[in-house]
Amino acid sequence: MIEVQHLTKRYGPFTAVDDVSFRAEKGEILGLLGPNGAGKTTTMRVLTGYMPATEGSATVAGFDVFSKPIEAKRRTGYLPETPPLYPDMTVSEYLTFVAKLKLPASVSKAERTSRVNGVMAKTHIVDMAKRHCSKLSKGYKQRVGLAQALIHEPEVLILDEPTAGLDPKQIIEVRDLIRSLAGDHTVILSTHILPEVSQTCQRVVIINRGRVVAVDTPDNLTRQLKGSATLYVQVDAGGADAATALSAVSGVRHVSELDRHEQMVGFEIAADMDRDIRRDVARLVVDKGWGLLELRPLRLSLEDIFLQLTTDESPIDGARGTQDTPAAMTGAPPPDVAPDDQAPQSEATPHA
Repeated sequence: MIEVQHLTKRYGPFTAVDDVSFRAEKGEILGLLGPNGAGKTTTMRVLTGYMPATEGSATVAGFDVFSKPIEAKRRTGYLPETPPLYPDMTVSEYLTFVAKLKLPASVSKAERTSRVNGVMAKTHIVDMAKRHCSKLSKGYKQRVGLAQALIHEPEVLILDEPTAGLDPKQIIEVRDLIRSLAGDHTVILSTHILPEVSQTCQRVVIINRGRVVAVDTPDNLTRQLKGSATLYVQVDAGGADAATALSAVSGVRHVSELDRHEQMVGFEIAADMDRDIRRDVARLVVDKGWGLLELRPLRLSLEDIFLQLTTDESPIDGARGTQDTPAAMTGAPPPDVAPDDQAPQSEATPHA
């Protein structure tokens, strides 16, 4: 549904997005994850036709966003980080205005009204229909922004930091709403908030300093980064040398002690990726007459993955990013200068 190939965006000598490639399948929720200034917003602006790329290609629903921009935009709903609301309009007036812009001229007034009522119900803003947009809370503004993105029933939704600035209750509500859209819509959302990806997205594209460093599911990234299957086992071995016995289990690469409390000892066991050693470990403990207190797989958290990939920029297997000259040698701004901050801003007129 979305395919990005070797996308590059430069502002003069500064490269904000560098040879980015990824794809999103129909009905999928794909997370674009990266630190502030990584190039996420610039990538989304290119995908939505808000700005042109310097190099590369991008297609939405089979239409190239550069050569067939109108067809691509008809199939795209866009929610920028700041929702494009007109403060002097009520919610229903604003959505009716958007419907007139986005729906074909052949659509009747009754159908437009039905669409407006439908998206207000879907985004739970019916009770705000008569309230002016300037009087809405941040959470309701996000909902109205999402409603305008949905009103023409697009195949693709592009959401830039959809929960930025919301309180915990609002965040949960918006995440639930986004998850409910999967299947009917292909969704790309950008975020620097780790739980956003783990609780909402099926796959993740991790981008750092304008380059893709990984594209996969969190589970697959864990396997690639750790290179082994890892278990945690806690036993009451009565003072016996449990580490040596566990090391002798077939398929075990390494055993290390993690914690100890009197006779209870916890071990991390690294095993071959293609071996499930849980039964063998449990059988050993039982045969030895030890107490088996805990046995569970150990996985890297999304936070571990994110920190490892954005600290060491070398792309892992499956990533399509490139490793270029360090920023200090290219004239790029230092890491605390956000690439997206280099993009020209136009906030005077909202873009419905």
